[in-house]
Amino acid sequence: MRFEIFIAARYLRAKRRQAVAGIITIISIIGVAAGVASLIIALAVNNGFRQDLQQRLLGATSHVNLLRVENDGIRDWQPLLARLQTSPHVQAAAPAIYEQILLSRGARARGVVLKGIQPGDEVKVSDLLTTVKFGSAAALNQPANSNPSAPAPIVLGKDLADELGATVDSLVVATSPQGELTPFGLVPKYARFKVVGIFQSGFYDYDASWAFTRLGDSQQLFGLGDVVNVLEFKVDDIYRAGEIGAQLERAAGHGFMSSNWMEQNRSLFRALRLERVVTFITIGLIVMVAALNILISLIMMVMEKTRDVAVLMSMGARRSQIRRIFIAQGALIGSVGTLIGLIAGYGLSWAGAHYKLIALSAEVYSIDYVPFVPRAIDGVLVAGMALGVSLLATLYPSWSAARILPAESLRYE
Repeated sequence: MRFEIFIAARYLRAKRRQAVAGIITIISIIGVAAGVASLIIALAVNNGFRQDLQQRLLGATSHVNLLRVENDGIRDWQPLLARLQTSPHVQAAAPAIYEQILLSRGARARGVVLKGIQPGDEVKVSDLLTTVKFGSAAALNQPANSNPSAPAPIVLGKDLADELGATVDSLVVATSPQGELTPFGLVPKYARFKVVGIFQSGFYDYDASWAFTRLGDSQQLFGLGDVVNVLEFKVDDIYRAGEIGAQLERAAGHGFMSSNWMEQNRSLFRALRLERVVTFITIGLIVMVAALNILISLIMMVMEKTRDVAVLMSMGARRSQIRRIFIAQGALIGSVGTLIGLIAGYGLSWAGAHYKLIALSAEVYSIDYVPFVPRAIDGVLVAGMALGVSLLATLYPSWSAARILPAESLRYE
């Protein structure tokens, strides 16, 4: 063990007459540990929300959407879809119709996003149909004209079904906002649907306000003919979705525009990034307070060890070695506190993630538990910050110790 570290470690083991300094040292270690653990846990929660939301959003929606600029629908979409799905970086493609409808069952009604799909293509770009918990989405694969007199099949979100009081085999009525022109004027257009499945994705926005039906049934309800209003694509690199979307725009020709999952959720992820920065700064103040305790502890140690320092300097210790003794002392306090904080932070984060300890209201937060996703890079960043602050707190006490004059300190000894 080097001379400076040996002396620093001895000074940390306070004797009875140095009990106050020892208590402040323990408080400093606890403060550093609390700050580090709090930061690790807070960053793990932030990472968890970001990762969970990203996974759910990407599982529920496509990576890239292609639409008409005039918003009048895409005609002759079959050859266009067949051509675009062979484009570079495109893994799958599917047509879809999105429209707002009023869905009702008896006296209960709710505004709903009705998505008309081709199930075989939809499951390649979205995972929502794979989360059907009750019933089955297999009826959506049947041809739309197999039984014209029977109600068309529909799949509802779990929270939407609960609000309507619908179960599998229930009948619901969809009202189209476009209406139908008759000799008596424009009247609402109705269609009956039979609930064949109920999905539960865990994402409240989808479970409470989305429904799926066959593409042909949605076209008939909205009176669109063989038209879709969006082509959806799954790509091989989600972080290049904007670039790939621009390529698809050029390949589709004039009059098309693209959007992607990052654009659609930019405000959400920007808010999470801002929250991460604010969390780091706010909880980092705990480490700052612990650094003040380290500063106070070392100043008191310098005052109590004036005679010892004078003796060491009289025996030949250099001023640089005296400085390093107190720098090492502060570094040891910071290192012990940081190590304890890292163990506690990662341990609690693992327990929170494994056992889902903290429940949430899905209606408010879109997920039903707090996700913890600790990352190694966060531990490195937090540990570096804590050790850096601890070392900064040693500069003044170590400088003061190195300025002690042995002759003045030992004159009356």
